[in-house]
Amino acid sequence: MSEEARGIAREALVDYVGCAIAGSQHPSIAQLYQVLAPAPGPAAVIGHRGGVDALTAALINGHSGHALDYDDVHASVRGHTSTVIFPSLLACAARLSVEGRRPSARLLLDASVVGVEIMGRLGLALGPDHYEQGFHATATLGAIGAAAACARLMGLGEEEAAIAIGLAATQSSGLRAQFGSDGKPLHAGLAARNGLLSALLARTGFQGAKDALDGPNGYLSVFKAGIVGREGWGRPWQIISPGLLFKAFPSCTASHGAAVAALALRRELGSVPLAAIETITATFPPGGDAALVVRRPETGSEGRFSAEYVIAIALLRGALTLPDFDDRPIADDARALLAKVERRHDTTAPRLSGDPSTRFIVVTIRTSEGIELSKRFDGLPRADSLDDKFADLARGSAYAPDLITLIRTMDTGDDLQTFLDALQPS
Repeated sequence: MSEEARGIAREALVDYVGCAIAGSQHPSIAQLYQVLAPAPGPAAVIGHRGGVDALTAALINGHSGHALDYDDVHASVRGHTSTVIFPSLLACAARLSVEGRRPSARLLLDASVVGVEIMGRLGLALGPDHYEQGFHATATLGAIGAAAACARLMGLGEEEAAIAIGLAATQSSGLRAQFGSDGKPLHAGLAARNGLLSALLARTGFQGAKDALDGPNGYLSVFKAGIVGREGWGRPWQIISPGLLFKAFPSCTASHGAAVAALALRRELGSVPLAAIETITATFPPGGDAALVVRRPETGSEGRFSAEYVIAIALLRGALTLPDFDDRPIADDARALLAKVERRHDTTAPRLSGDPSTRFIVVTIRTSEGIELSKRFDGLPRADSLDDKFADLARGSAYAPDLITLIRTMDTGDDLQTFLDALQPS
C-alpha cells in the first residue's frame, strides 16, 4: 500500500469521525437505539457512552456519519465511501480485539483503501445510469466495499473473501426515493452492518456463491454493468484518483456550486437590499440537480436537498452552517426568498456524469431596479481545512482535542486500541 493512499485514508477518517460526532446527536439516533435495544459489547458508538455489539455499532455509526450529509464523496461511486467503510472496520477491529487478534492501525487504514477501491471500480462499471435509475450508490456499492475491507482486516483467504463479497452483493439495495429523509443515512448504516456481517459469516465457513459479483446471474450482470473500471486496480488507487472530496458545506453535494455562486452574488449585491430581488434563476446541466429532490422545504434538514433553500440561506446569512440544516422549521425570510428561485437546465450542455468537471451552475439575480447579476461555478468546492471543519463538528462534545493527532499518527495495534477507546466520549 502506498504512503500516499494511506495518508488520504487518515484524512478521510478525520472527516468521518467529525461528521459522526456531530451526527450522533441527530434525533434519529435515539430512535435507532429504541428499536435496536443493543446489548453491551466491545464496539464504541461514537458520541455515546458504553460499547455495544459490533453489528449494531456498525449500523449506528454509519447512520451517524451520514446523518448531516457532510461526509466525503467519491466521483466514481457517485456517493459516499467513508461513512460505510470506517464504521464496519472500526466495529470489526473492536470484535477482533476481544478475540485476542488485535489488528494494527496501519492494517485498518490499508483495508479502508481496499474498500474505497472496490466501491470506486464498481461505480465505474455501473456508470451514471445506475444512479439515474434511482439507486443510491452509497448503499448499493457500500455493502460490497465494506465486506472487502473487513475481509482484508480479518485476513480472509481468497475463497472466503469471495463469499463475503458475494453475500454483501446479494444484500445490495438503496433507493434515491429516501433522499431528504432519515432513510438516506440509514442506507449507510445498513451497508456498513451488512458488509461486516458478510465477512463475519464467511470467516465461520458459511457458504455462499463465489461468483455472485461477476457470475452469469451476479451483481454486475443484474445491474447491467459495463467493462469500464474492471482493469488497473490500484494503479492508481481510487482513493488517490479521482480521490475523495471533503465537503465544504453541510448539504447535498449537488447544492454546493449553487452555494458558492450565491455567496459571491451576495458580495456583488453590496448595498442592494435583498428585498429588491424579483427573480433568481439556477441553471444546471441536465441531471445536475437530480439529487436535489426538495423544492419547497419545511425544515432545515429538508433544505439539505434543496437548491432553492441553499441559495436563499447563502444570500441571507452569508454562510451555510450546521444550524441552518437542523430539524427546525425554516425562517420566514428564507421561505419568502427561496420561492423566487426557478430551476432551469442548459440542454446544450452534456448530461452530468460522475466526473466533477461536468458539474456547473449559473445563478442569476434580477432586481426590481433592473440590476442583473450572474455567477457561474464549475466543479465542486472543497473544505478549506479539515482541522477547522472537525473543530466545528466536535464543538461542545466531550472528545479530547488531540483525537485528530492520534488519527494522523497511529500505526500499531496498541495505537488502534487507544483510538478505539477514545471513540467513547469521556
